[in-house]
Amino acid sequence: MSAIPQSIPVLDLSTARRPDGTFNPEFIDQLREATHRIGFFQLVGYGPAEQMVEPLFEVTKRFFDLPLEDRLELDNRRSPHFRGYTRLGTEITQGRPDAREQVDFGPEREPVAEYPADQPYWLVQGPNLFPDTKLPELREASMAWAEEMSRVGAELLSAIAVSLELPEDHFTEPFEGTPAWMAKLIHYVGGVVQEAGTQGVGSHADYGFVTLLLQDEVGGLEVRPHGTDTWIPVEPIPGALVVNLGEMLEVATQGYLSATIHRVLAPAPGVDRYAIPFFWSPRLDSVIDPVQLPPALAEQSRGISDDPENPMLASYGANVLKGWLRAHPQVAELHHPHLLAKK
Repeated sequence: MSAIPQSIPVLDLSTARRPDGTFNPEFIDQLREATHRIGFFQLVGYGPAEQMVEPLFEVTKRFFDLPLEDRLELDNRRSPHFRGYTRLGTEITQGRPDAREQVDFGPEREPVAEYPADQPYWLVQGPNLFPDTKLPELREASMAWAEEMSRVGAELLSAIAVSLELPEDHFTEPFEGTPAWMAKLIHYVGGVVQEAGTQGVGSHADYGFVTLLLQDEVGGLEVRPHGTDTWIPVEPIPGALVVNLGEMLEVATQGYLSATIHRVLAPAPGVDRYAIPFFWSPRLDSVIDPVQLPPALAEQSRGISDDPENPMLASYGANVLKGWLRAHPQVAELHHPHLLAKK
């Protein structure tokens, strides 16, 4: 195995396609190298959304500057769908509280009133909680960003399919109709959540297909490539998207692509860090089958990560619900105690 690089590669999405609309082989080669070896890269040249970055960060900071009582009007304990505001230190990763507060949101849809007993993941679907009275701009900016990130996520997934020598529309079907993307507005605060220590968010992998993250200039994000104990910092590049792969792609490729473990170190006391991740994810009822890789790639597949405490599931809905129940125990206990009893 080649040496693990000490930095994260940077790709330019504006170079992804040739004038005739087909993917540029040089871009595909860079993408294959980044996704297989590290599972992380930074993306520039992703189009009109680049002009939205500063206004989105600005309105996000304004929300977290609101008085706590105003933020608590969005308290996620009011939402059986895991939407809204998570108070500082109440999200759990690796059994410890994270040094962050956040707003979770997704597609604006009606709750599913009835669903089969073996499909409890439908409870994730529902309305968002935004501060429409105190800060109406937040909903507009957040949902507009999600629309643009859906476009970027779909384009990247097409390119990833081509890098696996599959048709570019190979992964399209699970996203048709009602893709269950998720997004967060995050504020990391150092030195306040005593139990968190240096943990901004603990080491974890993401649930879906592709994560597109905006991070500010503070830094603290680190990744640990498959098969190593080395943590690599993801140095901030203004306006760039940090891209990583989720568990659905690891399942689909039997480990040729990995859902790379990553974490965030808490900022120093008195320092604020802001990040906005978007998770491009398929329909809740989608089940991801293994792809048929060409022999040269298949022989490099590493198998699915074997973690009995966090098994990867081919059902996207089941995979994401497992994560929500673990990360937000107070919401789970209030609204879904019957699901906790099964765990």
